[in-house]
Amino acid sequence: MKYNFDQIISRYGTNSAKWDGMAQSFGEGMIALSVADMDLQAPPVVVDKVVEMARHGIYGYTDPFPPYFQAVKQWLAKAYDWHVPAEWIVFCPRIVQAASIIIQKFTAPGDRILIHTPAYQPIAKAVTINDRRLVESPLRLVDGRYEIDWEDMERQMKEGVKIVLLISPHNPTGRVWTKEELERIAALCVQYDALIVSDDIHADFVHEGHKHTVIAKLSDEAAERSIICTSPGKTFNLASLEIANIVIPNERLRELFKEGLQQAGIHNPTFFAVPALETAYTACDDWLEELRAYITENISFTEKFIAEHMPELKVIKPEGTYLLWIDCTGCSKDESDLVEWIQEKSRVSVSFGSTFGAAGEGFIRINAAAPKALLKKALERLAERYPLRND
Repeated sequence: MKYNFDQIISRYGTNSAKWDGMAQSFGEGMIALSVADMDLQAPPVVVDKVVEMARHGIYGYTDPFPPYFQAVKQWLAKAYDWHVPAEWIVFCPRIVQAASIIIQKFTAPGDRILIHTPAYQPIAKAVTINDRRLVESPLRLVDGRYEIDWEDMERQMKEGVKIVLLISPHNPTGRVWTKEELERIAALCVQYDALIVSDDIHADFVHEGHKHTVIAKLSDEAAERSIICTSPGKTFNLASLEIANIVIPNERLRELFKEGLQQAGIHNPTFFAVPALETAYTACDDWLEELRAYITENISFTEKFIAEHMPELKVIKPEGTYLLWIDCTGCSKDESDLVEWIQEKSRVSVSFGSTFGAAGEGFIRINAAAPKALLKKALERLAERYPLRND
């Protein structure tokens, strides 16, 4: 391989939410497999570009100019076969910010907003913190694979839902929604007049045998009620540079969203954000190909390790993302037991299921986007202190 993803780089002292945040609470002896950023360096050409910009030495206000829009257009076309005009693309620092602005601009306090659970909680919290009603439609775990409960979803839609917050691919379950599933979601939103807000931040990690479909591509009718949120943040490990691309085909919705950005005081990208995005989207295809292969290998290693050493745990086969959703109920259905084993005794930091809502109880989410040696060490710690281990 051309790129060294095996290199372990300490993130302590970098204000890392994942590592410094963990150390502040539990000390530095732990291993973090929690927050969904990668413990792998960004593409070297992106690093070089950021260094070049840093050396310029004048960090004044910046704006996204035509090369930014062209880079995003090119990526959407190449990655998802979605061809969009530049005017559909709106810069926003983060997808969670965009979701909050959309909720504020397109709904009223008390309105119902639907999400499929277990769910990435910052998006869900954007509903409740804005005084809207979060409507949970729990996914059904059928033969080791999560499925939408269509009967429940339609029942909720009938009772009035203004927005469907779609996580696509789904975090934390790793589902990549099929075209048929997305068509059914879109049809329900048309029938019950709901806006579709799709968080596609994990769309560049889709595993063999699966394909990401942008829901707005399905039809003009779907596009007119869709807001698609994309970002290079997960794909190229640029989360803290804060740049997301909010793609809004409907001009009226787009202008209202832009007004919401202004009301929130959001204007300029950070100095490094646009150059990093442009470089990532136009000069890193080979890096991304190797990264995907590395993550696939890490996922396979983790699945085999758990099957051999902790067989009561069930890894939900991921169709996308670099995250693994693991059913620990064969070990214990009590999350306090899991916290004691994983966090306190094994000294490994993971995302516990309750943080994804009540539907996540008894599960954990781990992040496989790490150097293999670090991942292996964490798994070995878990196995050594596994409550059901037979010596």
